Amino acid sequence: MTQYLLAVHHSEDDETPSPDDTQKAYRQVDEFNKDLEASGAWVFAGGLHPPSSATVVRSQGGDVLTTDGPFAETKEQLGGFWVIQVADLDAALSWAGKASAACMGPVEVRPFQEEPDA
Repeated sequence: MTQYLLAVHHSEDDETPSPDDTQKAYRQVDEFNKDLEASGAWVFAGGLHPPSSATVVRSQGGDVLTTDGPFAETKEQLGGFWVIQVADLDAALSWAGKASAACMGPVEVRPFQEEPDA
């Protein structure tokens, strides 16, 4: 079994959803999460606060430096994610399609790197 990241992205250019659409997405994501948990594919998930709430931490020469705001200077930012564990990419893509429908936005699928043999 392989773990995959299902990442939900948002753009600053996206229209702010109406309160009704937001509540609809929350309900749909809750149902999706229940299905994912029932299937045994669920590992972890979470929604994120806006990029403006981010802090970047860098270790340089023994000093720790912090900077307010997101690391990436781009209009597109990560808004939330799921970590799932499934048999293969096809299964991950199938779940991603359901996730995209639930959250009403694009979902990127990426496999986690394998742990090196000890």
